[in-house]
Amino acid sequence: MSTVLPAPVSEGRAAADSLPERRTYEVRTFGCQMNVHDSERLSGSLEAAGYVPAVGQEADVVVINTCAVRENADNKLYGTLGRLAGVKRGRQGMQIAVGGCLAQKDREAVLDRAPWVDVVFGTHNVGALPTLLERARHNDEAQVEILEALDVFPSTLPAKRDSLSSGWVSISVGCNNTCTFCIVPTLRGKERDRRPGDILAEVRSLVDEGAVEVTLLGQNVNSYGVEFGDRLAFGKLLRAVGEIEGLERVRFTSPHPAAFTDDVIDAMAETRAVMPQLHMPLQSGSDQVLRAMRRSYRSARFLGIIDRVRAAMPDAAISTDIIVGFPGETEADFAETLRVVAEARFASAFTFQYSIRPGTPAADMPDQVPKEVVQERYERLTALQDSISFDENRALIGRRVEVLIAAAEGRKDSETHRLSGRAEDSRLVHLDVPEGRTAPRPGDVVTVDITGAAPFHLLAEAAPGSVFEVRRTRAGDAWDAAQAASCGAPASSTGSTRASGAPRVSLGLPMLRVSTTPIYDAGDGLR
Repeated sequence: MSTVLPAPVSEGRAAADSLPERRTYEVRTFGCQMNVHDSERLSGSLEAAGYVPAVGQEADVVVINTCAVRENADNKLYGTLGRLAGVKRGRQGMQIAVGGCLAQKDREAVLDRAPWVDVVFGTHNVGALPTLLERARHNDEAQVEILEALDVFPSTLPAKRDSLSSGWVSISVGCNNTCTFCIVPTLRGKERDRRPGDILAEVRSLVDEGAVEVTLLGQNVNSYGVEFGDRLAFGKLLRAVGEIEGLERVRFTSPHPAAFTDDVIDAMAETRAVMPQLHMPLQSGSDQVLRAMRRSYRSARFLGIIDRVRAAMPDAAISTDIIVGFPGETEADFAETLRVVAEARFASAFTFQYSIRPGTPAADMPDQVPKEVVQERYERLTALQDSISFDENRALIGRRVEVLIAAAEGRKDSETHRLSGRAEDSRLVHLDVPEGRTAPRPGDVVTVDITGAAPFHLLAEAAPGSVFEVRRTRAGDAWDAAQAASCGAPASSTGSTRASGAPRVSLGLPMLRVSTTPIYDAGDGLR
């Protein structure tokens, strides 16, 4: 469906000829890693159309990329839109766009609740945003365009990456499962897999631009290959990505336990660049609840996968997602979740209180659990998991780890005068720079000794005898070049990347790059 709805002319709209030539934009992301990936494409598409990021000022265009998984997603969106309405009334020519899963679900209802919105677009036409903004401005009426099927694979669109050292790479979109609590298959459609050669070409392009880490994305990342009939395709892809020269860290999220095969564990253990980390959603430890959720595995299978992963990679950090209070969940069911959590010893867990999502089978199930019961169980679960996380982190004190420094990973870094980054197992590490030492750049790798721990992070303090070894990387060189370009200073000549620096907006596939970098055939690599 593609519809255009007229909307009242707001006070903030102005004629096209009164607007500045270079308009500014801001993208706000609500939701999962797939939303983050799509937001990078939204930013890239806007910059390719001539927009520039809003830095230290109100944006001419505010784009909200939404999630629809939980009930508070609606509240967060419409609360934000309410606040933006006042900003727009005082800012001539400002536009507001709403996209993502909630826009795909609510469609015209977004304008019914927030008639000052200019553009509503769905999950299948991310690349249409610049055209829709221009059409809304020219016609002086809101544009709603919701497609029922993917028009262009998002990964072929221009991208404005949030990080020079790390990148998200989508290997599939959509989902073929029918979990009763989840609305994602309705909003993103059936699974569609990218060609392996296209994925490898995008990863090579990221490495060319300075990245040393990639995360492979899919709604069920390990079911990759279902579209072309190869159930072992994901393990093959992991090995192929891990062999790309210059790539140091490979991660993936999120696999489905029902599709997890031993060849993937072998690929993880045998491929140097694949990190000892696994995020795999449990959702519930009760087999009865898993059956009601229509999750096609049971707790014994889940724990068996964890055992085999740890046998192959003893230092692997395993994290998960858990829903508390699913309809019909009894105290005995919840006790099973606590049992599995205690046995699994997760490094961390994202825990959620079940909330009704209209349009899902679970919304109409009997025996909805009272809010106060859900809250009490949630508090017991988080207390248990926090205790386990703290114990697991304290066990790492004295361990030597390699940390990939991030630009803005620690919220309190400016207050504590520390740097932050992720260890190979993805744990967050806050580290001191010893007195007299030069601070590493974002993208550099630092070897440190862990001196302290908390439930959600590790500490590497500058203690006598502790190690602090900096390895300068191509990602750090790319950071230097980008910083130099942003202030007009010459780029540093140190390091191994191009002196001109990495382009901030990549043009998707097929790729157009400067002549100093080879152009890879989209069909190159794994078949």
